[in-house]
Amino acid sequence: MERLNDAELKAHLIETDDEFKALVHQHVELDKRLMDLESRSHLTDQEQMEEVRLKKLKLRAKDQMTEIMSRYRAQHVM
Repeated sequence: MERLNDAELKAHLIETDDEFKALVHQHVELDKRLMDLESRSHLTDQEQMEEVRLKKLKLRAKDQMTEIMSRYRAQHVM
């Protein structure tokens, strides 16, 4: 089995790994919410706190996706 690049591996895991697929969906949704907040000219204190919270959640989702990709690669070495 040849080594997949990141894009190929992500596509494979979206098709075969429910946890990875859910994390990708979560990451996309968080990104949409962040873009909505960041498009505003001024954020209230509450919106600023929400922006920080969303960024942390988005980063956590990305870290979890990276971990799944690393685990997959470790289990499927040539």
